[in-house]
Amino acid sequence: MKNFLFKLYLDFIKLILRWTPTNENLYVILNGSGRSGSNGYIFYKYLKSSHPEIEAVLVEPWPSSHLSWQTWKKIAAAKYIFTTHQPFKIKRKQICTDFWHGIPLKRMGFMAANDSYQNDLHNMKIWQSKADRVVSSSALYDTLMSACVGIEGKKYVKTGFPRIDALYKPVISKKQLLQSLFKVNDEIGKIGIYMPTFRFELNDKKIMNKIEEGNFFAFSDFDGEEFNKELQRLHHYLIIKLHPYEMKLFKATEQQYSNIIFLENNYLEKNNLDLYELLGSTDYLMTDFSSIYFDYLHLNKPIIFITNYLEKYEKIRGLLITPYQNVVPGTVVTNQSELLDQITSLNPRDFESKRNYWLKLSYTVSSQDNCKRNFDTLN
Repeated sequence: MKNFLFKLYLDFIKLILRWTPTNENLYVILNGSGRSGSNGYIFYKYLKSSHPEIEAVLVEPWPSSHLSWQTWKKIAAAKYIFTTHQPFKIKRKQICTDFWHGIPLKRMGFMAANDSYQNDLHNMKIWQSKADRVVSSSALYDTLMSACVGIEGKKYVKTGFPRIDALYKPVISKKQLLQSLFKVNDEIGKIGIYMPTFRFELNDKKIMNKIEEGNFFAFSDFDGEEFNKELQRLHHYLIIKLHPYEMKLFKATEQQYSNIIFLENNYLEKNNLDLYELLGSTDYLMTDFSSIYFDYLHLNKPIIFITNYLEKYEKIRGLLITPYQNVVPGTVVTNQSELLDQITSLNPRDFESKRNYWLKLSYTVSSQDNCKRNFDTLN
């Protein structure tokens, strides 16, 4: 019902504002990615710093029914619109560039086992009618995205993703990150980050109950105190970045650890940061099926893959590239004991050739100056 009412609201807005005069100098970024690897936010910061001659407007959160009338007028007047999720524009003459928000490993749209054909068909029509340019990094990306949402090949532009620029130029050093988040000065400290995908869609109350109880890995052998003690011994510090929904569940029983911090969006927003602007200062990544691992390949640092519910995920939603163990460029673990063993013996050289192989396959454009390339190719 809410979706239906929001659609009516959007239709009403479009009808009223469709005759708004176009401002050739106005660029509007519709950011639906928050601050967790947002192409939109990183591109907005680039526009503000490198192109003062144009007007750049950031709209977040998006989509929203709580935007001011002035904001809607800006959206309607913009010559250029940039989106991080589904494409959007009010007038035909507007140019919509879709950045999307990750190289997909998980099935979605037509390829997903848990989606409806009618919904997928509707979304495909939106992509066909609203997206003028779809930012891409490789032929592999084109193939994966087109399989899922039916994008025409001619819409892709090989300009690379703005968020990759932030990986190569972190605005916070590792020393500063340790001081800011952990309040320590550890010259030999290593920083890991754990970013799982959205696990609610597994529709498993047992997993959600574990997270709610403070078991952020949803391991069967989870012991937070033991895990923290081992991190202390190794001089390792772990940043946990959960999906906002999971973070709300977890907050009620959140424990305080010396070497584990739970990073929320309010920290990033308060410091005018995107997660990717500090990600380059970490030493290793832990994830499951999140597309962040494709981006992390640019750093050529270790990745640990946590797969305690891999079989269930493959059944409910599915993966685009399999078998999983042969695809991912890193060690696969299923419980806390295995994870601690891997952290203890972490070696940056392990899986290096496999990381480089997948980077070259998934990113065939230059890794540098993605923001500039996106701006320069608009006209």
